[in-house]
Amino acid sequence: MQETNTAANPNVPWNKGKLVGQKAPFKPQEVWAIRVRLQMEHRALELALFDLGIDSKLRACDLVKLRVRDVCHGDRVASRATVLQQKTQRPVQFEISPATREAVEVWIRKAGLKSDDYLFPSRVHRSPHLGTRQYARILDGWVSSVGLDPADYGTHSMRRTKASLIYRRTKNLRAVQLLLGHSKLESTVRYLGIEIDDALELAEQTDV
Repeated sequence: MQETNTAANPNVPWNKGKLVGQKAPFKPQEVWAIRVRLQMEHRALELALFDLGIDSKLRACDLVKLRVRDVCHGDRVASRATVLQQKTQRPVQFEISPATREAVEVWIRKAGLKSDDYLFPSRVHRSPHLGTRQYARILDGWVSSVGLDPADYGTHSMRRTKASLIYRRTKNLRAVQLLLGHSKLESTVRYLGIEIDDALELAEQTDV
């Protein structure tokens, strides 16, 4: 079969011939496996990035642009933070678990970061903070390190992990909508990959 040169033909979609679709959330045992590996290898930046990515449920573009002051009160990481989302310009609040607070504090101390500094500085000199592509490559490494296929996971896997777990436990769509910062319930339904009729019926029940 003849391959299409997408560089020579800009009208060809970037994902032509590629397997695309919703990326899977991580299972609890996979989160544990990645976290333990990062801890054992003393990869402070990546452990803070992984833990905060799971806890915050932020899009990649918002996670990589976090500054120290966004998650800290003084020299301590806060138990809760609020961030203005780049895509929607709506604030979203998230809890920061004790384990994540510890990982982030260790990273801040190790890197000598100040309040105005980006929490995840770039490894490329031309960018002040970690880029979304760099983040995606780091995530591919995490996935491969625990024997998973990187094609099945992406940065949205991080965003979906805790949201999917909360939905499975509570069936509360409205709560997950708020946690993800979605303006429309239908966006949350699509994000979770559930049937819209069933989801809206559940949402109506929780509103009673």
